[in-house]
Amino acid sequence: MKSALRAGEMIIKEGPANLQKNIETVGGKLYLTNQRLVFEAHNLNVQSFAAEVEISNIQSLEKAWTKFLGLMSIFPNSLSIYTKQGKEFRYVLFGRGAWAAAITATIQGANG
Repeated sequence: MKSALRAGEMIIKEGPANLQKNIETVGGKLYLTNQRLVFEAHNLNVQSFAAEVEISNIQSLEKAWTKFLGLMSIFPNSLSIYTKQGKEFRYVLFGRGAWAAAITATIQGANG
């Protein structure tokens, strides 16, 4: 992970993922820590950035469909994360059920 870990922060899960931003899909890697969900774009993209969501700011998550050009649903392999402000982060990834379970467990651990 390129982003620096914070004090007491531990990586729980990591793997390749794409972040869907409207009609664009950005490839990279997704990290789940005990404090946040971090997406880091890989260097092959035109856009190179990191996007993160604090675990405490996740309102909900749901399994979703990957959309072609942001419009047409083509494959059920995405996971949408919604923040308390209503922002959506849609990740295309392998094992979305395992990711959903790990994120849910992390949220519950942070609230418990």
